[in-house]
Amino acid sequence: MKYTRIAALAALGVAASLSLTACGGTDSGKDSSSKGSSSSSSSSSENGSKAESGSDSGSSQSKADDTNSGSGQDAEANAGAANGATEVSSKVEFCKTQDLAIDARDAAPDEVSGRIDITMINRGSATCSATGFAGVDIKDTDNTSNPIERGQAQPRITTLKPGEAAVFNLAYDIDNTGDSLTRPTNILVTPPNETHTVSLEWPAGAGAIKGAYTDVQVYPTHTTK
Repeated sequence: MKYTRIAALAALGVAASLSLTACGGTDSGKDSSSKGSSSSSSSSSENGSKAESGSDSGSSQSKADDTNSGSGQDAEANAGAANGATEVSSKVEFCKTQDLAIDARDAAPDEVSGRIDITMINRGSATCSATGFAGVDIKDTDNTSNPIERGQAQPRITTLKPGEAAVFNLAYDIDNTGDSLTRPTNILVTPPNETHTVSLEWPAGAGAIKGAYTDVQVYPTHTTK
């Protein structure tokens, strides 16, 4: 009987040992699985970080491309501005009074309409512009000067090569009564966009001005072609 109890106890001990070993094996599997999951998660995280880093890199490259593109546009704009400045500086300059031969003559078409043509010849060595209205004052025998108003007309481009002429005229009604209140002696002319003035004699034979000097009008220059 003692032998039988000992054998039974030994069998129980072996069974308990096997049971513990089996339990230990299960825990080990769980740990291994947990570690594998953690490793996989870490790898995914790293890959995700790398992917995001790649996205940022692409974004930076895109920004750099945009910047370079903007710089190119700025360069083109600057070049355009420089070309514009060159074009402005290369435009024809206005004729200077000292380079113009100026005279006045009576050009009335009849005895009612008074007209005086004032001609300006470019005697300089370069092409110049006489475009616009000349400044005109008429001097009277009492030594007063009266500014002449502009007529209703649009200026035309008037470019003069050396030797070419431009003309503008004064227009008024002729007073045939002999009672005109004006006694003009000189015409003071300042070419368009100039400040220097020349004095011309009132043309002999020109009809008397009807009304006052404010009734005389000056018209813009044009070429004689």
